[in-house]
Amino acid sequence: MRPALKPAAVAAALIALAAAVAALGRRQNHEPDRDPRRSTFLAGPAGARGFAEALGRLGVTVEPLRRSPRDLGPELAAGDSTLLALLGATEPLELDEGVALARLSERGVDLLLAGRGAEAAMRCFGYSVLRRWTPVYAVEPGRPSERPGLRVNAVLIPTKERVLRDSSEMGGVVVTSCAVPAPIQIDTLLRAGDKWVAAMRLTLTRNRRVTIVADDALFSNRSVRATAAGPFVLRLVTGRYRRVLVDEYHHGFAASGSLRRALWDWSLRSPWGWAGWQLVLVGLIALLAAAVRFGPVRSVIQRRRRSPLEHVRALATALAAARGHALASGLLVQGLRRRLGGGPRGRMGRAPRGDSRPWLASLAGRVHSSGGQAAVAELLTLTQGPQRAEDVLRVAELVEDVWNDLKP
Repeated sequence: MRPALKPAAVAAALIALAAAVAALGRRQNHEPDRDPRRSTFLAGPAGARGFAEALGRLGVTVEPLRRSPRDLGPELAAGDSTLLALLGATEPLELDEGVALARLSERGVDLLLAGRGAEAAMRCFGYSVLRRWTPVYAVEPGRPSERPGLRVNAVLIPTKERVLRDSSEMGGVVVTSCAVPAPIQIDTLLRAGDKWVAAMRLTLTRNRRVTIVADDALFSNRSVRATAAGPFVLRLVTGRYRRVLVDEYHHGFAASGSLRRALWDWSLRSPWGWAGWQLVLVGLIALLAAAVRFGPVRSVIQRRRRSPLEHVRALATALAAARGHALASGLLVQGLRRRLGGGPRGRMGRAPRGDSRPWLASLAGRVHSSGGQAAVAELLTLTQGPQRAEDVLRVAELVEDVWNDLKP
């Protein structure tokens, strides 16, 4: 090998080695999933796929529910060991959806409500969620504390309400409401500090159970894997239920979703999607920069507005063509009378009616010039006898002359 080629060969080898190391490092260094939804479809730190897979390994069937609670029918029967779970709804429930869940509970369906997104349903059972600025340690009553311990960012508080109504629908015919039932038994499942409760189970009549958890982050993949939240949330289900329906409708995974919507959401979350949008933006800028004008520049068309006299003449011509010469002359004189009478409907608030010739005769003393007096006299002459098309045009001109003489 020539001495001059040795540095080039060494540089090429170093570049190839650096590229290989970068490729291997990129395979192990994936972009973290920052999707905050508590969905069993998501395997990121905030998702709940680990909770669903753990239940599946323990013999519990987990099914996604991709419909609104309003649309649930008799497929949820009482006593079939089925639990309906809402884990931190991304889109908070409306009050009518909370009422629909309360009615499912009345039919014997057990509920698991977690997070502030399910607060509309929690209020139908007498509780709401209070967010805390600082996390607090929580323990299970009667169980030794495990390490690492549980920390929650929300607690439960009673609402003191007996009947809930949707105030936004009070003006309509139907008012959405729910009555808060009186529980037979209240079991504290998770206590936060000395006076707060983070999770509880309500036992209602006919052995109905409603489990309420303030902080839905306990069901996240990160908490289930790295803290004592995993055994706790699994004990809420295992040994009691054989099937769990997990709400995915309020996480944006409705049954009516389309590929276009999914592609749009992916393009907003993924770096590759952002790169594609940037390329589109660059292409649009390049297209605008290279655009050329098609055809010569056209001058703006000047449109002149018609004068009032031209409008009057056009109206007179139209009425003359319909052989309504006397009517046209009378309307022109009545128009002059309205204008001189102090408003569009006359001085007394009513449109002038009847024969206008007496009023026209009294107008001779009000004109200021000799030309105006001659115009009034000629108007009297033309309106008393049969008229022709030329007479109508003459009446229009005379009316304009009188108006110019007497207008305020």
